[in-house]
Amino acid sequence: MNFLKINILLLFFAGFFVNAQNSNRKFINFEENGAIVKIKTNDGIYLIKPYSNKIIETSFIPNGEVFNPNSHAVVLNPSTVKFIIQKSENSIHLKTSGISLEIKKQPFQISYSYKNKPLISERKGYVKNKKNEILDFNLTAEEILFGGGARALGMNRRGNRLQLYNKAHYGYETHSELMNYTIPLVYSSNLYAIHFDNAPIGYLDLDSKKDNSLQYETISGRKTYQVVAGDNWIDLIDQYTNLTGKQPMIPRWALGNFSSRFGYHSQEETMRTIDKFIEEEIPVDAIILDLYWFGKEIKGTMGNFEFLKDSFPNPKKMIADLKAKGIKTILITEPFVLTTSKKWGEAVEKNILGLTDKGEPYTYDFYFGNTGIIDIFKPEGKKWFWDIYQKYANYGVEGWWGDLGEPEVHPSDLLHATGTADEVHNIYGHNWAKLIFEGYKKNYPNQRPFILMRAGYSGSQHYGLIPWSGDVNRSWGGLQSQPEIALQMGMQGLGYMHSDLGGFAGANLDDELYTRWLQYGVFQPIYRPHAQEEVPSEPVFRETKTKDLAKKSIALRYQLLPYNYTLVFENNQKGTPLMRPLFFEEKGNNNLFLNDKTYLWGSNFLVSPVVKSGLKEQEVYFPSTSNWFDFYTDEKVKGGQTKIIQLKEESIPTYVKGGSFIPRIQTIQNTTNYNLKIFDLHFYFDETVSESEDKLYNDDGETKNAYEKGLYEIIEFESEYKNNRLHIEIEHELGGNYQFSSRKINLIIHNISRKPKKIKGYTFDWNDNNKILKILVSINNPSEKSIKIRL
Repeated sequence: MNFLKINILLLFFAGFFVNAQNSNRKFINFEENGAIVKIKTNDGIYLIKPYSNKIIETSFIPNGEVFNPNSHAVVLNPSTVKFIIQKSENSIHLKTSGISLEIKKQPFQISYSYKNKPLISERKGYVKNKKNEILDFNLTAEEILFGGGARALGMNRRGNRLQLYNKAHYGYETHSELMNYTIPLVYSSNLYAIHFDNAPIGYLDLDSKKDNSLQYETISGRKTYQVVAGDNWIDLIDQYTNLTGKQPMIPRWALGNFSSRFGYHSQEETMRTIDKFIEEEIPVDAIILDLYWFGKEIKGTMGNFEFLKDSFPNPKKMIADLKAKGIKTILITEPFVLTTSKKWGEAVEKNILGLTDKGEPYTYDFYFGNTGIIDIFKPEGKKWFWDIYQKYANYGVEGWWGDLGEPEVHPSDLLHATGTADEVHNIYGHNWAKLIFEGYKKNYPNQRPFILMRAGYSGSQHYGLIPWSGDVNRSWGGLQSQPEIALQMGMQGLGYMHSDLGGFAGANLDDELYTRWLQYGVFQPIYRPHAQEEVPSEPVFRETKTKDLAKKSIALRYQLLPYNYTLVFENNQKGTPLMRPLFFEEKGNNNLFLNDKTYLWGSNFLVSPVVKSGLKEQEVYFPSTSNWFDFYTDEKVKGGQTKIIQLKEESIPTYVKGGSFIPRIQTIQNTTNYNLKIFDLHFYFDETVSESEDKLYNDDGETKNAYEKGLYEIIEFESEYKNNRLHIEIEHELGGNYQFSSRKINLIIHNISRKPKKIKGYTFDWNDNNKILKILVSINNPSEKSIKIRL
């Protein structure tokens, strides 16, 4: 680097940190202890350690406090990376090959950079006022901020002071400042993240005072944060989910259609509903039983945790009969034990409830009755709750729905084993999921649990938690906020955020809304229509036209199972969201930071949901990185433009990236019929794409850690186009314990404008009308298959 470049860089850093000084904090000394660096100041101690060359953790321990090393979110063990330390008269540089930190002694300042690019700096650092402890940082004027959990605020969350207190928002629509998932995590458009590693309630102030500042405020706890850097968005999220944990692979059936409502009142109604799906030939994989499984009324019965014999006379038989039809049973549970429930006496006797300061069960009134709350932070409470799950898992229940886990009502003076309600409130749902996850790990080690939760925290994905967006209004406004919520949460590690398809709250019968919401549902993580029962959520109980349109959407969802299951694998390996903002695809276009109207499903689909009533057309932006092909017509659209798209009743605008491979199967009734003995492989030929590659991940869909156990196959697809010759290769990577079986692949190549001159070794069919080329490829061994097409 020449002298001029050095001076320019120094000026850039100086401008970036112009407001970074804390004149009250004085540097005293520096100490190195292995990989950890200790900085002593007049008012406390900094502990700084690298987790990798892309993650640094910094903790401040004020004078008089003892450092708490325990994190509820971080699961990564620090690597063997050590800082390269460079000292000068007024500064100390802690460097890795990627992320680095500089400590200025006078005036005191800590700042972070990645590969010599400034990221973020402390402004005042740690300060304390009458109410809260604060970590205070500088922002640049132009950066856009994401994160803070699930909110409906627009993609750019800058300008908001976000409360960190998990809370349900019943019937929300286009705007919601506080919801069920409040996560102390911020992403910047400058490609870094900062995670505040502390559980108690507080606030994230994302420059609400318009002074280019970021503050984390908390009532108590750790003053610890991690700065995470990456080379691109996929890498940045990979690093964050390395830190807080990767999501285990969900069972394949969880990608199928759910039958769900609030709720099924009896065993007979449950069976009749599933039989209706089968009769109508609408695919379905699971049914969810809401709170009527343990009581006839909504109020007064929560905490029974027993099937109501009058309504469900033989639950074991019901679950077995459903399983014989290919249907999984999922039960709702809540963390509340009402004083009127059958378990209240037992809960008091076994001391499994949250307490008053006098050591008595803390009781209070809420919508469902007078209640206590299970203290899952107490070993006795954890065991008592798990014993209930184990009982019904042994009945054959294969999934769990944890509702009201914010917790919905949680008095501040209630005491848990590890702290006050306010100190553990935001990690209640997180630890609830962990309780179930660890129970399965111990008692059902080969089974992938399905854990649907209404609230969680940083890193909840590590415990298999599947979030949903709460009690959204059954309205167009409710639909409009869903892509933003799912995209934001996917970036924050919770890649399975989804909504009650069709909307939940209110008795609004709107067939167009229902149709559009279910069409959007095809290209989001979990396909689960759910609503209050006044208006049916299940397509089998809607009028004929609406039912038929829903059936088409659900059929497509099942046809895409091979593609979608591969997204599950990618999420498991790298934390990559299933739904991805457009700025993941196209760098340098700052307008895309604000776009939540169109998004990517995986890397190959461009999806633009219809979220307003009566529209005949809508604008869609096509990223400049490729050409795009209409999924339904094959019409080609050049990238880098906004285009007015004419809307169709039976589908939403959906496009495939040029050069993509999309594996598909024929529609099946449920995933027990899933196999890849024969499947369609669609290739979207684009003469401007000289090379492309994709993959299909496959395993049995149910064994936990199948990939790590070698019980998998990855089918790799590659294309190469040059001099009017298209070369496609199909190659199998087999896990060490995977048994290969032969298959047939219907290779369907789109956009072939003229009949091929020759395809050596294969017969083929080319259709002049739709410009589609079909080749049957038989795979009898895992060796590479090569298809050479002369155009």
